Amino acid sequence: MTNSPANPVVWCEIPLRDIDRGIAFYMSVFDFSLTRDDNGRNPIAMFKDDMSGVSGHLFPGEPSAAGNGPTIHLIVPDTLEAAADRCRKAGGTVKSDPVPLPIRS
Repeated sequence: MTNSPANPVVWCEIPLRDIDRGIAFYMSVFDFSLTRDDNGRNPIAMFKDDMSGVSGHLFPGEPSAAGNGPTIHLIVPDTLEAAADRCRKAGGTVKSDPVPLPIRS
């Protein structure tokens, strides 16, 4: 391969049993809007719809069993602690304390 991509991971899909509850949960916890699209075979809710970089969507499906499935990192507009509080208030479960990640510049 002569060209290595700057960001090889460009998409994620998160399955939900109830897309409307999922949209409300993600909007509440992460404080961003999602764009619902009912034009395809299944409804989806896009995290970002300009296709300019890494993104993804929510879709109706069966989530992985607890402790299985991928780990997806999403950005929050403030602090991880504030997002964890919003997660709990929205009915989610916070599984661990924050884990510091090494930042490369």
